[in-house]
Amino acid sequence: MSSGPNFDPTAVFEVFSMRPVDSASFDAEVVNASGDDLRCVFLWGQDCYNCNIFKQTALLHKDALLGLGLSWFQADVYADEALGRRFSLHGVPTFMMFRGGKRLGRITGWPGLPQFSAAIHRLQTGS
Repeated sequence: MSSGPNFDPTAVFEVFSMRPVDSASFDAEVVNASGDDLRCVFLWGQDCYNCNIFKQTALLHKDALLGLGLSWFQADVYADEALGRRFSLHGVPTFMMFRGGKRLGRITGWPGLPQFSAAIHRLQTGS
């Protein structure tokens, strides 16, 4: 009996071209970088079950998530605790949204694809 394909949680970083950021580079790479794109920072932790649920879902539904037109960044806040403290994280995964130097909001936990997509759509349309 086959157990199916192996799941590599790190594949999500390449598939979504998630640029790594940390406490030292966060402002330059995310907040102060030029452009008016909607930036999503995926804050996660090594061996985090719920983070891996997001990663697996993202890989299974990559076309839908890529279709949202986000610029993706990622940071392991277990390895960079200062970054987690900066945003007063109480859990991961957390998704921080930025555009034009402004923090637009956050999504704590993985709410599922429909809810995540709806939240992103509201940010993109301003409604």
